[in-house]
Amino acid sequence: MNSSQRQRWGIERPDVNDLWGLLEPVVTGLGYELVGIERISLRSGSLLRIYADKESGITVEDCARISEQVSGLLDVVEPIAHRYTLEVSSPGLDRRLFVREHYEKYKGCQVKMRLLRTVRGRRKLVGKLAGLEGDDVAVLVEGELFRVPLDLVEVARLVPSSFYLDYSGKAYDK
Repeated sequence: MNSSQRQRWGIERPDVNDLWGLLEPVVTGLGYELVGIERISLRSGSLLRIYADKESGITVEDCARISEQVSGLLDVVEPIAHRYTLEVSSPGLDRRLFVREHYEKYKGCQVKMRLLRTVRGRRKLVGKLAGLEGDDVAVLVEGELFRVPLDLVEVARLVPSSFYLDYSGKAYDK
C-alpha cells in the first residue's frame, strides 16, 4: 500500500504513512498482519496505536511481543520527536476498516460509517456493506443503496452483532 492509499483509507496524519513503511516489515516479520495505525494527539504528547491480527486471532502475549519489537525499533530510529505512548491492540470485533481490502473482506456485514461531508443528506450511515464499486464503497441503508467515495469516509467500523468470525478470520453474516 502506498502512502496516498494509507492517507486515503483513514489514517489521519501524514507522518503515519512513514510509520507504516517502517513498522509493517517488523509486524509481518513476526507473523502478524498490520491492520492499521492511529496517531492521536493528547495533552501529554500523543498515542501511537497499532492494530495487528493473525489468522488464529491475537492474544495479549502477541501484542506484548509486537510492542517489544516495535518499541525497540522506534527507540533506535526515533521517528517521533515528542513524547508518545505506544499501544498495540487487536482490531476488536468493532474493527475499523483501514484499507481497501477490508471493505471487500467484510462485504455483507453491518457497518457504521462517519463521512467527512454529507452524502444525500447524511453524514452517518449504518447499513450492510455491499463492497466496493470502483473507488466507491457501497452500503445498503434501510433498503437504499448509498455509493460513497472512499476519500469521503472518515471512519468505518463493523457492527459486532451483525457477524461472527470463523477460525480463519473470515466474516460471516448472521
